[in-house]
Amino acid sequence: VSTEDPEMAFCTLASREDLNPEAGSIHHCLYQFTRNEKLTETNKLLCDVCTQRHCGPKNNIKSEKKYVYTNAKKQMLISLAPPVLTLHLKRFQHAGFNLRKVNRHIKFPEVIDLAPFCTAKCKNVAEGNTKVLYSLYGVVEHSGTMRSGHYTAYVKMRTTNNHLSDFVLQGQSSQAVETEPVKGQWFHISDTHVQAVSASKVLSSQAYLLFYERLL
Repeated sequence: VSTEDPEMAFCTLASREDLNPEAGSIHHCLYQFTRNEKLTETNKLLCDVCTQRHCGPKNNIKSEKKYVYTNAKKQMLISLAPPVLTLHLKRFQHAGFNLRKVNRHIKFPEVIDLAPFCTAKCKNVAEGNTKVLYSLYGVVEHSGTMRSGHYTAYVKMRTTNNHLSDFVLQGQSSQAVETEPVKGQWFHISDTHVQAVSASKVLSSQAYLLFYERLL
């Protein structure tokens, strides 16, 4: 926050106070990943300003090796909303000296709003917009264990998003924001086998990778 307005450093594009993310959902994962953390005790932050106040000019700091650590706050927020959002779910956990696959189903929506997880000064978001919406178009699923398994994919065949193309190629952001998922047909792809499936089938999959395109 040394180069930012401290009052705005922890503000988000949309309020987080009304969020009540369901456990086991992608919203809960994002909420936990972007939560405000307090850095205290052994996690205190080395403060150059505090050190200079306490020890004097910088040329004396190195020689005396007196550093001042202070309590601080830390928060990971999105500062640049990408045209394509890729979410990678961590599907393993440590079990002693071994790794074990996590097979728990994580709920994910067809349309997701990133605004509560974006900084208030998020770049490439039109002024006045309090929503940063993305539409699901691809899912990678893994079946099996940590040692062996099989990857399959769900892909939505849809019409071209011209607004998104202009945004990617020219960096032009639209004031209008679509709120509905991009229409199209979902397909399940396993090696050379391709089969049309319903959206409900996709949303019930054990997602490993999620691909969203920005709605503009």
